[in-house]
Amino acid sequence: MIDGWLLAEGGTHLLGEALVASALPFEWTYIRSIIAVSLYVSLTAVLLSTLISLPIAMLIGFSEFPGKGGIVAAINTGMGFPSVVVGLIVLFAVSNQGPLGQFDLIFTKQAMIISQVILAAPVITGVSLAAVTSVEQGVRDAAYAAGGTKLDVALITIKEARYGILTGVLAGLGRAISEVGSVLIVGGNIARADGTSVTRTLTTAIQLEARQGRFRTALALGAVLLALVLLINGLVLRLGGGRT
Repeated sequence: MIDGWLLAEGGTHLLGEALVASALPFEWTYIRSIIAVSLYVSLTAVLLSTLISLPIAMLIGFSEFPGKGGIVAAINTGMGFPSVVVGLIVLFAVSNQGPLGQFDLIFTKQAMIISQVILAAPVITGVSLAAVTSVEQGVRDAAYAAGGTKLDVALITIKEARYGILTGVLAGLGRAISEVGSVLIVGGNIARADGTSVTRTLTTAIQLEARQGRFRTALALGAVLLALVLLINGLVLRLGGGRT
């Protein structure tokens, strides 16, 4: 009888209100912990992606070798790689049967960082490569003529292409922080009993809260995510407009 009432429309509404009321004492703690996990995972992933992507972009940009066009095409393809496929690949890699199974990474922030690195690195590499190759050859020639080494020329090129490189980093951050598919698969969307997040991010929390009917919390989380994305896009536009 009680089960039937709970499944009715009014009962479902009252149950949802009860769940919201019971969550109020720690709701802001819950939201803050989700923001903290999202920023930690995404910023760490973008930092690692930048350390990987920038040397690759410089190497490809300065070199001529057979198959270069194919590598550039692969990078561009990776910029749109499906996130759920990345999640499945990483899940297999960190599972007990996978090559990283011994490290016990399944359903951890580290696994989420790995998946976001795979997603963000092609974006940062592609945009940085475009910025590096857009630097005029005359700038490099002048650096060589002045007695500069390859490292000196690389540093000058990075300085000239800095706006494009930063745009690529911010674009990678935008993809990472708005990601839902892969982090849901490898992170498990876990929160503690007290409401603090373990592997729950803004995107996965919004999905869960909306599905459970806690629309006030979902909207609050959505507003935070929207603000972060708008901030990132604003920085990209500002850097793009400030390029000389």
